[in-house]
Amino acid sequence: MVFFPALRRKAVAPTARPRFRRVIVVRGIVGASSLFAQIIFGGIQFDNLQKYERVFKVDLIMRADLLDGIVVFTRVAERRSFTAAALELGVTPAAISWTVKQLEARVGAPLFTRTTRSVGLTQAGQLFLEQATAGIAYVEAAYEAAQRLSDNPRGLLRLSVPYVAQTLIEPMLKGFTDAYPDIELELVFEDRFVDVAGEGYDAGIRVGEMIAQDMVAVRLTQASPRVVVGSPAYFADRGKPLRPEELEHHACINIRLAGGAVYRWDFVEHSKENGTRSFVMDVEGRLTVNGPATSLSAAQAGVGLAYNIEVVVEPLIREGLLEKCLEAFMPISPGFFIYFPDRKQALPKLRAFIDYWHHYHPSQTTVF
Repeated sequence: MVFFPALRRKAVAPTARPRFRRVIVVRGIVGASSLFAQIIFGGIQFDNLQKYERVFKVDLIMRADLLDGIVVFTRVAERRSFTAAALELGVTPAAISWTVKQLEARVGAPLFTRTTRSVGLTQAGQLFLEQATAGIAYVEAAYEAAQRLSDNPRGLLRLSVPYVAQTLIEPMLKGFTDAYPDIELELVFEDRFVDVAGEGYDAGIRVGEMIAQDMVAVRLTQASPRVVVGSPAYFADRGKPLRPEELEHHACINIRLAGGAVYRWDFVEHSKENGTRSFVMDVEGRLTVNGPATSLSAAQAGVGLAYNIEVVVEPLIREGLLEKCLEAFMPISPGFFIYFPDRKQALPKLRAFIDYWHHYHPSQTTVF
């Protein structure tokens, strides 16, 4: 016997609610042995399916308001602000508040906790967000997939970018926005690892070893040594350290990470006797900043020595604004990658950004 999932028969006509209908065609079972095969369908039994073809119209009633307010809800949840969500969506805060209240009424539970100073998620709201975000991402991907035939990439492109990549990405912004006027680019500079799918980003940029294995990763830069750099004026006044241990006699610019810790400088030492030894150092100085770009600006001003990645600093070195030291002791960074969920890998707006990156940085070639 062959069984189809049981579907209920058409009931008494409901109220004038919009509905979707699906046509299911049963064409019979091929083969002599199936002459008297039976099919149980919605409680109705038919024999001798070779002789008959039946068309069943089954009502699949979907509430017309099922998706109402979902986008508004996720925007408020991401921004933790009704006002910010209203600005992004181009409506009034009152409209946002009304839409959320309607959604909460349909859900049957409050989704937000509201005070005069903050907006937070309830337990029901957090669960709703986790489930709704993935669904919206797939709907957005469907829209983007339909637009692939267009030669004009468009839409909001949200990227999470580490501070260390700031000097690489900022010079290309004018050219990219001119080349793709229909792409709205949003950059969020942060050093924590970001769940791009769960937090509403299209992609994130990070150094290679920080990327989760379940992400699609496309290389943006080649592997590059780390560097210690200072201005020509600083080295003329203080001299260049010959070994990492000599940094205790120099002014070093520290970077405080998002979690509160101060970044420790990595080094390697190669010798015939001991092979390769990796070690980290706490360095001292009178300046601590919260981002590599600021540390490079301070280094150019002669404040002290900065620690970074050569591919980031190379333009400043080429212009003579900074000089390297301790080259023999520097480890290799795996380079920058852009990572994203598999379902977004062919989005035109994301492809446009990656293509333009390599157009602007031609020495860092890869294939997407």
